[in-house]
Amino acid sequence: MSDKLKIKATVYWASLNRKNEMADAYTVDLCNLSDKAVAALEDMGISVQENLEKKPEQGKYITCKSQRPIKAFDSDGDEIVEDIGNGSKSICMIGSYAWTYKNKKGVSPSLAKLVITDLVAYADGGNISADDEDVL
Repeated sequence: MSDKLKIKATVYWASLNRKNEMADAYTVDLCNLSDKAVAALEDMGISVQENLEKKPEQGKYITCKSQRPIKAFDSDGDEIVEDIGNGSKSICMIGSYAWTYKNKKGVSPSLAKLVITDLVAYADGGNISADDEDVL
């Protein structure tokens, strides 16, 4: 399964430089996929998710996982080393791979390249004011 697909996506929950503890892998959600992208991904055998109740801002999305850090680049081809915030826009090259684990098997997306076209700065909430006037 070596065919690659070029898609536009909004980035959410990018754990590119440190492992996502819940997944024990480097992960990124590629969200707000177009109907055309969804159809092409499903043709590759990749399951596209949608959770309108809990994640309406993400639309239709896939989660890419890796056991190695995921590199992101800007439009000029320079590597982005800072954390990537939710809502960043991207163009991605997606492949797929078949897997078997115990009695289960499936096809998962493989992120071949991640180019950030509109970077949203990551905000970790560290600058919260604790003034008495602000506290409810």
